[in-house]
Amino acid sequence: MSSLRPLIVLTGPESSGKTTLAEQLALDLGLPLVPEVAREILTRQGPAYTEADVYRMALAQWRQQERICSEAGSGMVVADTDLLTYRIWLEQKYSRCAPWIHALHKRGAPTHYLLCAPDLPWEPDPLREHEHAREALFDLHLLILTREDWPHTILQGDATTRRERAWSAIRGFLF
Repeated sequence: MSSLRPLIVLTGPESSGKTTLAEQLALDLGLPLVPEVAREILTRQGPAYTEADVYRMALAQWRQQERICSEAGSGMVVADTDLLTYRIWLEQKYSRCAPWIHALHKRGAPTHYLLCAPDLPWEPDPLREHEHAREALFDLHLLILTREDWPHTILQGDATTRRERAWSAIRGFLF
């Protein structure tokens, strides 16, 4: 694993509270936020996409993360997803993921992952695809984080409990 950068990444399956918590943490702590690029792009273009589109979105996510981290210098940044999500998306949907995704992901190792469990109610959204696969996708996130020894904390429970656990997990990186 490469040297860790001052980056906290929210990850996990769809409809597990990542965006809400990422936005709240960034606001509470006065930190820059790297938004989820795929949501921005698919909201503009519509929910249909190709494998090539996913790669373009992954690269756009990486570039945005790099830009915001660079602007923050040595300061902490919060990200609403990163290349881990794209790795899983590509492997699950297309049964493959290009090596450059893995390489960039390892190069941009975050300080800590906050893995959101799918124990919140499903919120329908035209961009979401995996209502019935959330547990399996959570397990896959956890497997990769554990296997690759990425520092992580699992967040479960209601919004207040998740926020308190997230704050507790990242407090040491901020002070």
